[in-house]
Amino acid sequence: MPYKLLFVCLGNICRSPAAENIMNHLVEEKGLSESIISDSAGTSSYHIGSLPDRRMNAAATQKLGITLKGRARQLDKSDLQDFDLILAMDKENYANILSLDRLGEYGDKVRLMCDFCSRHTLKEVPDPYYGGNEGFNSVIDLLVDACEGLLNQVGSDKIHS
Repeated sequence: MPYKLLFVCLGNICRSPAAENIMNHLVEEKGLSESIISDSAGTSSYHIGSLPDRRMNAAATQKLGITLKGRARQLDKSDLQDFDLILAMDKENYANILSLDRLGEYGDKVRLMCDFCSRHTLKEVPDPYYGGNEGFNSVIDLLVDACEGLLNQVGSDKIHS
């Protein structure tokens, strides 16, 4: 069974699809595509069906040479059961994810994305939606750091289990 990661932000058009696509890129580079599967969702219904934000896509293309794939969807209660690890971009979304877990069964699966950073000290991935291009570039750098740390942890767990 592959290890399933779910990246979650508010609208699922900026941070979480970027994290999903960066992780897929890193997983592919390491030849672990059969072992680790990534997806993303948003805690809100604002952008269901939308493509990733064009500014985030431009930053990912410019910095990493990747195009962001996927369409926005809303986090569902079943995701708590279906995924092995759920990564919230910030504390507000972390709380919103846990609010779906009425019985408190899945709290150990939910983590903050920045917990996996080794080079950056931010505790949350800032939402670049209302800012300029530099915000999108900074988020890409932050997510690469977090995804590398996450992959090191998950990859070693998958390889040694």
